[in-house]
Amino acid sequence: MYDFNAGDLDMSPGDKVVVETERGLGLGSVVTAPAEREANDSPASLAMIRRKATPEDMLTLERNTAREKEAYDFCLKRIMERGMQMKLVRVEYLFDGSKAVFFFTADGRVDFRDLVKDLAHTFHTRIEMRQIGVRDESKMVGGIGICGRELCCCSFLREFQPVSVKMAKEQSLALNPTKISGQCGRLLCCLDYEYETYCCLRKNLPKCGKRVRTDSVTGVVDKLNILTGNITLKTDDGKIVIVKQSEVMGEALPSDAQPRSATPPAAERPPHKGRDRRQDRQDRQDRQPAAAAPQRQEPAPPAPPAPPAPPSAAADAAAQKPEGGQPHKARKKHRYRKHGHRKNQDGTPGGGTPPSSGA
Repeated sequence: MYDFNAGDLDMSPGDKVVVETERGLGLGSVVTAPAEREANDSPASLAMIRRKATPEDMLTLERNTAREKEAYDFCLKRIMERGMQMKLVRVEYLFDGSKAVFFFTADGRVDFRDLVKDLAHTFHTRIEMRQIGVRDESKMVGGIGICGRELCCCSFLREFQPVSVKMAKEQSLALNPTKISGQCGRLLCCLDYEYETYCCLRKNLPKCGKRVRTDSVTGVVDKLNILTGNITLKTDDGKIVIVKQSEVMGEALPSDAQPRSATPPAAERPPHKGRDRRQDRQDRQDRQPAAAAPQRQEPAPPAPPAPPAPPSAAADAAAQKPEGGQPHKARKKHRYRKHGHRKNQDGTPGGGTPPSSGA
């Protein structure tokens, strides 16, 4: 569908006209009657309608339709013979017959150079191979949707808008691929029509899982009906209550909640042996430092002074110490003297005088 400038022509829906498109001259049908627009609203590059279709133009259209069917059958036969991984959708001849456009779908890139040579050699015209998507395929083929009406893409939809699963979730639809997919295998284009409306209506409703209160009941939001405004609440005793959006007074406080099974108080619980033992041990540890504190405050009695050594023993120790000797050597000689192991220079033990050799 395209917009054209009708000029001074008087036309009504259903009339055939000759127009110039981006692919060349073509024969089209008027969908809506001409309407006046301001200069700012209409684009500057709006194409003009050439003329109304004449009987000769209608004969040319019939001749091109027959050539399109012949080219479609021939191309499909060549594709099957060569085993090419592509699906031929449609063949379209320009109004003046200067070029034939072959539309096809494929999963990836296809080498169709040999196929183009066969087509050009057979039909003696310019050949164009154009790969399209599955949505464009449904738009060309047409059909009836699950709603019972003609497909939107081949009736009035001009551009394909992106559609996501989030739109189906927002409208509380079943996420069944066969229910939310169209003839092309993609998500339905009509999921985008009411998405903004559902988003606006949901803003005024509480979210699922929130605890709300009314004049007569308090419960948790279980389900929402966005179109009717009904809210399904689940009370504390397990009952299901349906209320209107206007009856909701606001969000309920956590203190309003009445738990189903109350937890017994701590005094009624059976004593825990391990916990009691730990408590007793902690009490003993707290009492021990308190009892030992006064003992640490009492001053310790002073140690008795060592008795002074007698002067005779100190004088003997000083006399026995050799001049220039070391203290440890004197202690060593004292040890020898104590145990009786010291020997004199002449070899007699005990420090006695050696016996005389004469009588």
